[in-house]
Amino acid sequence: MSERTSDKSIEELISGRRTIYAFKSSPVPPLEEIKQAINLARWAPNHYLTEPWHFYLVGPKTAKAIAQLNAELVGVKHGEKAAQIKLERWSKMPGWLVLTCNKSDDPVRAQEDYAACCCAVQNLMLYLWSLGIGVKWNTGDVIQESKFYDLIWVDPDAETVVGLFWYGYAEEVPNKARKQVDRFLIELP
Repeated sequence: MSERTSDKSIEELISGRRTIYAFKSSPVPPLEEIKQAINLARWAPNHYLTEPWHFYLVGPKTAKAIAQLNAELVGVKHGEKAAQIKLERWSKMPGWLVLTCNKSDDPVRAQEDYAACCCAVQNLMLYLWSLGIGVKWNTGDVIQESKFYDLIWVDPDAETVVGLFWYGYAEEVPNKARKQVDRFLIELP
């Protein structure tokens, strides 16, 4: 997907959006479009208007360090060959973004804030999709590492990482089907 789809209805954008696993090697989308996506993401519903999110645009130096950290983790679990394959794949990702959420000692507030961040992610991904920009939301082991927090200059006592996001123009758009709505909908009396 590389064409703009902003002429599509919200229904078409929601049902047509896909997680992108392979990106074109073309340039990263313009920074203005990414900033506008973040601007729109912040309009997600959030209880008491806590606005618990923080967006970090990751530059090439930090992206390389994150890719290397991930390769080290993969190497420990799956060996050097798997680590090298992962490093090569991650090194090709065009755009990088990290989203964190404020931590709270109140478990209800923590859950509400995390949910708000997830809503913000959906806003971000739908807007980018409308511009022909795909996204991959990563929640793997690397974002749990204290070294990851060091790389993005985040205090793990104050914020928790919701995800690492890659963005760019899709090399391939997966064709996915979903179960029928009656499999999930329960009508109560």
